[in-house]
Amino acid sequence: MKRSNLLTNHTLIIDELERSIKFYHWNSILSFLPKGSYLVGGYIRDIILERVTEKVDIDIVVPFNAIEIGKMISENIKSKFIVLDKEREVVRIILNHISIDIANQVSSTIEGDLRSRDFSINSIAFLFDKKLLFDPLNGLKDLQFSLLKTNSEINLLNDPLRILRCFRFVSELNFKIDLQLVDFIKKNKGKLYLVAKERINYEIHKIVNGKNALEAVILIKKFNIFGSDNFYKNSFFLDLQKVNYTELNKNEKEKFLPLFFIAQILDEVSLEQFKFSRSEISKTKLLRKWHFLLEKKNIAELSESERFALHKELEIFLPSFVFNLPQNLRLEWLHRWRDKDDKLFHPSNLLNGDLIKKNLKIKDGPILGELLQYLSMELAYKRLNNFDEAIYKAKRWIEQNAPKCD
Repeated sequence: MKRSNLLTNHTLIIDELERSIKFYHWNSILSFLPKGSYLVGGYIRDIILERVTEKVDIDIVVPFNAIEIGKMISENIKSKFIVLDKEREVVRIILNHISIDIANQVSSTIEGDLRSRDFSINSIAFLFDKKLLFDPLNGLKDLQFSLLKTNSEINLLNDPLRILRCFRFVSELNFKIDLQLVDFIKKNKGKLYLVAKERINYEIHKIVNGKNALEAVILIKKFNIFGSDNFYKNSFFLDLQKVNYTELNKNEKEKFLPLFFIAQILDEVSLEQFKFSRSEISKTKLLRKWHFLLEKKNIAELSESERFALHKELEIFLPSFVFNLPQNLRLEWLHRWRDKDDKLFHPSNLLNGDLIKKNLKIKDGPILGELLQYLSMELAYKRLNNFDEAIYKAKRWIEQNAPKCD
C-alpha cells in the first residue's frame, strides 16, 4: 500500500532540504565541506516522510579529512566534538538538539558507499555542490511502499544491530520487512549478541515506545530474535494478538505498555545481560511472580494479606499486569486503580509512621513495621475510618503483639 503523506518529486524534496538548511543556518557548516560532500541517511528520509522529530540527526559524508573538517566546524559553531571512530574517521558534533555525524567516503564512488548502507530508505543522497538527489537503490520507491530492504546480507553483518533496527522501523514508521531481508534476519539473528549490550538496550526501548510497538514485538517473538525456538513456550509469554489493548486509555498505553512488551520479549536473565535498569528488572520479576502465583491459585482464593501484598508490589505499574488477569476482571481492576482514593489498589503510604510513633511513643523497629502493615490492611479493607480509630486499634494491637518484659 502506498503512503500518501510523503514527498515524491525530486524538485520538491530538494526545495524542502534547502529550506531546512537555511532554517538551521547550515552556511557555517557548508563552507567547510569539500567538493563531493553529500547529505545522507535519516534526515533525508524524514524530510521525504514529512516527519517532524524533536532531535535532528544529520549524516554527512566527505571525500577526505573528516576529523579535521569536523574539528573546524565544531570550533566555528562552538559545539561539542566527539571522535566516534579514529581509524575510520567518523566524528560527531552536538549542538543543543542537533547531532551531526561526519564520515569519510569509504568506496571509490558515492554509489559504492550508498550500497553499503543499512537500508535503501537511508541510502538516498543529496549532493551539496550539484544540488542533486541521488537514489541508486530506489529508496524513494521503498519509502512510498513503506518497505524495508537492504542491498546485501553483508550490510547486516557489518553491524548486526541493524537486525533490531528493522523492528524499530516497523514500530516507529509502520514499515513492512522485505521477504529477503526476513530471511537474512532469521539466518543472522544470533550475531546480535556480538553487539554492545547498551546499543541493544537502546534499540529495544525505541521499539517498545513506538506507535506500532505491538506489530514490532509480535514479529520479534515470531522470529525468536532473543531466544531458541522453545523460548516463548514459557507460560508467562502471552499471545499478544489476542490481548485487548483498548482496555487501557491513551496515557496508560504510553506509560505502561513498554514495560509489558519488554517483559514479553525478554526474560530476567536477558534483561540483566542487556543492562536494563534495576527498576525494570525488579518490575519484571514482580510481574512474573504474580502471574505464576495466579496460575496456581484463583484470584478469588487469595487471602487478604496476599491480595494486599499484590497491590502493594504492583501499585505503581498495575496496568502492565492487567493482561495477566482473567478477562472479566481487567476493566474492574483498571477502574479501581484509576480511583486514587481506593485504599486497596493504592496501599502505599496510607499512614504516617512518624505520627504513629509520636502518638504511641514507640521507636523504629520490626514492631513498628508490623504495626503499620496491620493498620494499612485495616484501612485498605475499610475497617478504619479515621486517625483516632487507627490509634485505638494500634494500641490494642501493641497490647496483643508487643513482646512482654518480665
